[in-house]
Amino acid sequence: MNLPLVTISIPIYQCENYIINCLKSVVSQTYQNLEILLVDDFGNDNSMLLVEDFVQKNLHLNFKILKNKKNSGLSVVRNVGIDNAQGKYIFFLDSDDEITPDCISKMVEIAERGQVEMVCGNTIGYKVSNKISKELFIIKSEKDIITNADDAFDSFINGEYPVNSCNKLIRVDFLKKNKLYFTRDLFAQDSLQSFETALKLQRIAFLKESTYIYNLHDESVIHNRNKRNFDNWITIISIIEKYYKLEKNKDRKSKILSHIIDYKDLTLLMNWKAQKNEELWKYSYEAYKKLASLAFADYWSSDFSKETKKKNFLQNLPTDLGYKIFRKRFGS
Repeated sequence: MNLPLVTISIPIYQCENYIINCLKSVVSQTYQNLEILLVDDFGNDNSMLLVEDFVQKNLHLNFKILKNKKNSGLSVVRNVGIDNAQGKYIFFLDSDDEITPDCISKMVEIAERGQVEMVCGNTIGYKVSNKISKELFIIKSEKDIITNADDAFDSFINGEYPVNSCNKLIRVDFLKKNKLYFTRDLFAQDSLQSFETALKLQRIAFLKESTYIYNLHDESVIHNRNKRNFDNWITIISIIEKYYKLEKNKDRKSKILSHIIDYKDLTLLMNWKAQKNEELWKYSYEAYKKLASLAFADYWSSDFSKETKKKNFLQNLPTDLGYKIFRKRFGS
């Protein structure tokens, strides 16, 4: 049996403290038919010096170094990975994270057996400061494989698998055929690209084992959200709103609207936890009120859950009242 080539795409930017462990986890894979794309996004630390030295010591492996013309951000880096991938599948790995030795082999086995477009695995979060591990971004689907488009989309809408783009083995031809590229200049690009991918998925499988180690440290994006991220969330909902307006299928249209309402609710909470800034929270709340929400008649529709109706109501109050109720619900 000829094993398919798998492209592992890794961004190289400001990662000197983590990149060697990341690369070691790649060269330790039990799966051998790999292409390893290292995309230099022009940081100002020693990351690329470390990478080039590592590659020189492992010339027997299929490393390829690609250089952007300038610092362009993670969205562009991932698109470079897609466009240059020679593999049947691509796997996005962030440069400060690691994968388990059998990650790729197990995912390829599932992908080939089920003839799916994407395989998702579970993630372990590792807190660098105190060396504590915990489950993170867990698959909640009761199924191991989904083989039709409606169920695959529902699985995404219901939050049954993570939105992050890492720890997923994806067919390259599926991404290219459907133009599932990452939107340039977005810093929270995964949730949008995952939504767009869910719109096109026909078959998806789940590997309910931990295959990815997400290193939580002081520089992690999850710990450093600010107005830039809040603006990105507004942009993402605005783009998803366009899909909502264009959607012709009534059932799918209502599910996209539910997703928009859930996304507003989640990011308003994330906004507060990140900054605890009343002005910035109200700024996002005001922006969200201008975007798609339930109509009056929808409150009597069975297309939306009671929880969705409640969230939508709380998202469309006078701003000062909305803020007071939010603080009462979630406190400090």
